[in-house]
Amino acid sequence: MEVLWTSVSAALLIVGVVPGLVLTCRGTAVQRLVGLALLNASGAMVLVGLSAIAGQSSYLIVALVLAVLATTGTLVYTRLLRPESPDPEATP
Repeated sequence: MEVLWTSVSAALLIVGVVPGLVLTCRGTAVQRLVGLALLNASGAMVLVGLSAIAGQSSYLIVALVLAVLATTGTLVYTRLLRPESPDPEATP
């Protein structure tokens, strides 16, 4: 069973983390946000796999905290990236 979790974790590192890093380092602000969300999701899944490999269910707390904080952080960054609405009082 450890071989299965090891291969799944390695596949997630290759398929999820590498494209997430590429998107995070390049592109527009929205593309970087998508890359960050991909990194967060892949990181949480890799931590679940590492918890299964080690056989320690207490390690799942780290993945749970990452998932909660990553979701909150993505919402904050999304709020910061919204376009500015024009001020109606500024126009004559």
